[in-house]
Amino acid sequence: MDMKQKKMYVKEHLSDYLQQRGINIDKPFQCLNPSHEDTHPSMSLDRKRNKAHCFSCGADYDTFDVIEKEFGISEPAEIFNKGYEIFGLNSSEYIGTGVVISAIPESSFQLNTDTYLEKYMKNCSLRIRETDYFQQRGISEEVIDQFGLGFDPNYTHGTGGIVWNAVIIPTGMGSYIARNTDPTADKKNRIRKEGESRIFNATVLNSNKPIFIVEGEIDALSVISCGAEAVALGGVSNTTKFLSIFKETSPVSPLILSLDNDDEGKKASAKIQEGLLQMNIPFTVYSINLDYKDPNEALLKERKAFEEAIKKAIIESDKECIEKEAIELEEYQNQSNAGYLEEFIDGISNGVDTPCIPTGFKGMDEALEGGLYEGFYVIGAISSLGKTTYMLQVLDQIAAYGIDILIFSLEMSRYELMAKSISRETFLIAKQPDYAKSARGITSSKRYADYSEDDLDTIVKAQKAYGEYANRIFIHEGVGDIGVEQIRKQVEEHIRITKRNPVVLIDYLQILSPHDKKATDKQNTDKAVIELKRISRDYKIPVFAVSSFNRENYKNPVSMTSFKESGAIEYSSDVLIGLQLEGTGTDKFNVEEAKKQYPRRIEARIIKNRNGKAGVSIRYNYYPKFNHFEELSIDL
Repeated sequence: MDMKQKKMYVKEHLSDYLQQRGINIDKPFQCLNPSHEDTHPSMSLDRKRNKAHCFSCGADYDTFDVIEKEFGISEPAEIFNKGYEIFGLNSSEYIGTGVVISAIPESSFQLNTDTYLEKYMKNCSLRIRETDYFQQRGISEEVIDQFGLGFDPNYTHGTGGIVWNAVIIPTGMGSYIARNTDPTADKKNRIRKEGESRIFNATVLNSNKPIFIVEGEIDALSVISCGAEAVALGGVSNTTKFLSIFKETSPVSPLILSLDNDDEGKKASAKIQEGLLQMNIPFTVYSINLDYKDPNEALLKERKAFEEAIKKAIIESDKECIEKEAIELEEYQNQSNAGYLEEFIDGISNGVDTPCIPTGFKGMDEALEGGLYEGFYVIGAISSLGKTTYMLQVLDQIAAYGIDILIFSLEMSRYELMAKSISRETFLIAKQPDYAKSARGITSSKRYADYSEDDLDTIVKAQKAYGEYANRIFIHEGVGDIGVEQIRKQVEEHIRITKRNPVVLIDYLQILSPHDKKATDKQNTDKAVIELKRISRDYKIPVFAVSSFNRENYKNPVSMTSFKESGAIEYSSDVLIGLQLEGTGTDKFNVEEAKKQYPRRIEARIIKNRNGKAGVSIRYNYYPKFNHFEELSIDL
């Protein structure tokens, strides 16, 4: 590397040099001009020009300017040589401060400072036997060699020209801690950090042994010298950096927190505990400091007691870990079916008093093994086949047994549904068929003037019959404003107030308020089906939904594919029932002709029955004028 390349290299790495001096280059820092009393940081790094500029005094420094001010040298040749020396660019020159190294080969020239820092730390480790500092601090020879601890007898980097006898503690690639070995040195001349601030010995977090978490590097070395594993924060300000290690991966072994016995140490410990708890990372808190400030002081004052404290901490950590594992195993084991067996047996016993709910249709009850159970039921058909009418009759019959009914009607009004029920009652009690009334005949007051006494008597009796079970029926009207959330809230409120579990009907599924207006119709229907299924499970009730088929199903027999508009219906429902005109799918079948028949011949086919027999058909006579289904036979 020629002289021009060396100068360019040094100037381009002003940011590295400033950071190694402990300056945060991401915000304004105190001016480096010795004659400027900068009470408010006014110097910033101009990255484009590779210069530090002061907006107060106007100082504009490149790397060599900073070196000149720091070391108090004025001769250009001396300034250049010092810069090359610091960056390890001289053959047989000092790098950093006092350690002789060889020149960096031009082939390895890179625009970073890792190379010279690594060489510096390596050469310092070669001189470690020139000091007994670590031995005096209780650190074993094996640990000294293991961590490549070093010594620089002429350390001046960032010291303002003051020469230190400094031990060097590598903390990672291109970073180290320099500690002044002079015990009388003032606070400002004890420690220097070079390179990136790192968590000391963090790689050990992947080991299987319990790991002590301490503050300083010397504290970690003290623990390791006693045969245990330790990680050092490198200062209480590094708690956040320490916790960030576990965002991607958790430690293999439990951690043992043993920070310094002072206020700062206690605050840092509390912060780490809070962070570990949030991440569900196991740890114990056990002070091995005895009655002293930190682990190293405890090691020096009472080594045997310190070693015993380490052993006890590990035993307590293992014990607590075993207890936690046992509790976790027990909790997990309780999730097996054995843990639910007693509840299951109690449920059977309690179920004696809560039998299934009959529909009022003998054949349908037989097909469903007694009637309705907890679950999600879907009934579908093409238009004009009486889906709503059929379900209304089923629910009226259930209400007559004393079971509550919740109807969420998204198409018909409350009074329309009531009129259909009363119309059916007139058909059942009329002395003659002419006395029975349609829903329109019930609600049209103009017709009453032409009704005979028998007509009026039939209507009164029908209203009275409906009134005997109407107190069990609760209808909620809505037009595009009722969704599954409202249904859940209403079911919950009904149970809370009445202490009775209802049978629920949604009429009909496809016009529920969408969960997400940006989603497709199919996605919203799928979401509704899943939530309705969840409601049936959570409250242990039958939930019915009416579903409409498209025109492709007019001539085809009902099947699983008829419900394909929403895949969730097919998979989430417990029972699928399809209504169709008798003869659908045969060669001579005609939809319009079949609809003209009176009564219409309807088949209810059970397409899916999760807990019973599927493929069953029940035949009905359907009187659409009077909203009545008459069951004829069942084909198993």
